[in-house]
Amino acid sequence: MDSLEHIFELQRKLTERMLPPDALDSEEKKIQWVLRYVCALRQEIAELVDSLPWKWWAHYQTLDLQNAKVEVVDILHLVIAIAQALGMTSEDLHRMFCQKNRKNHERQDKGYRQKSSDDSRDIF
Repeated sequence: MDSLEHIFELQRKLTERMLPPDALDSEEKKIQWVLRYVCALRQEIAELVDSLPWKWWAHYQTLDLQNAKVEVVDILHLVIAIAQALGMTSEDLHRMFCQKNRKNHERQDKGYRQKSSDDSRDIF
């Protein structure tokens, strides 16, 4: 089992403890849970921001590196939970990450001057 597979397995076990067994049984429920996860993800991102000295006018702020790292882990928990709620496996995430990474490099090579609505339709 590689690291990403292990993370997916750990998150699956945690999700099983937190969600009702039928939480993802229908498209409506799936949408509801993905939206809940996204709201939680936004909050965790805000907590990460609060670990950084982002107020340029407040000279008392310092970097809370340890907390910033913990917030990144919280964000990863939620990203994996969202991926799983959408039916993705660790293999799916890895494959799609690689495809999107390749596309992002191509965009940079070309100056990334334009994006169309079907720009990432070939990532699956």
